[in-house]
Amino acid sequence: MISMKLSKLKVQLEDYWELTKPGVTFMVIISTLGGFYLGSGTSMNIILLIETVIATWMVAGGTNAFNQLIEYKLDAKMKRTQNRPLPAGRLTPANVRLFAITISILGISWLALRVNPLTALLAALTLSSYVFIYTPLKRKTHLSTLIGAVPGALPAMGGWAAVRGEISIEAWTLFAILFFWQLPHFMAIAWIYRDDYTRGGFPVLPAIDKDGYSTGLHIVSNCLALLSVSLLPTVFGLTGAIYFVGAFVIGIIFLVYGVRAALRRTNAHAKRLLHVSIIYLPILFALMFIDKVGL
Repeated sequence: MISMKLSKLKVQLEDYWELTKPGVTFMVIISTLGGFYLGSGTSMNIILLIETVIATWMVAGGTNAFNQLIEYKLDAKMKRTQNRPLPAGRLTPANVRLFAITISILGISWLALRVNPLTALLAALTLSSYVFIYTPLKRKTHLSTLIGAVPGALPAMGGWAAVRGEISIEAWTLFAILFFWQLPHFMAIAWIYRDDYTRGGFPVLPAIDKDGYSTGLHIVSNCLALLSVSLLPTVFGLTGAIYFVGAFVIGIIFLVYGVRAALRRTNAHAKRLLHVSIIYLPILFALMFIDKVGL
């Protein structure tokens, strides 16, 4: 009896963990760490870093849980999402709502009380823009992808603000890198699952762009934009020559895979672009960490 209860509890905990979308929140944490580390100059407050990361994770997890709560009936129509806790019936909407509200409020409150009000405001803006603007627009227009890239790029700015208590040109540079990275990354996902998105009623660009030309143009143009803005940390004195060269090289690699995906327009090339996009961001931030210039 006890083992059965423990087993059931384990499954429920795994489901709540899945609500936070661990893969997505990992990228949020990476970008927050990047902003925090670069903003710290020659010394870093480890306690402040830990508190910022934990609270930011709570808000990100709550945001993703709200998203699944709103879309669970649509998720049930798509193969890639139909086994999520809500559409599969393992959790109830009431439980998910309580979970999302609780960790979101805790995260924003923690940032406001223990970090600073600006970082809390950015976290609240991330949650509200994702849940109340981006999520409803996903069912109405493919332009929602551009809007959704805004809350996706704010955590890096939040990491910077946690240390500096302000939003400067350097913070906007980090925001731009995250913004433009997300677009080819999402286009690759949407191309692979375009039939699923159609079944779910989400008019993402690859689902409505039958010949794939506009999708390819979107991928290449944003890879070029990413390559350009990724060099700005050195221009603004945040990083040195090693970062500049490294960012240029991996940016060119990203662009090459983007061009191939745009020209071939196959699932195989979209998957390769997706894999490169996932590897790109941690490498870019690792280069920032290695070659940071003390401010």
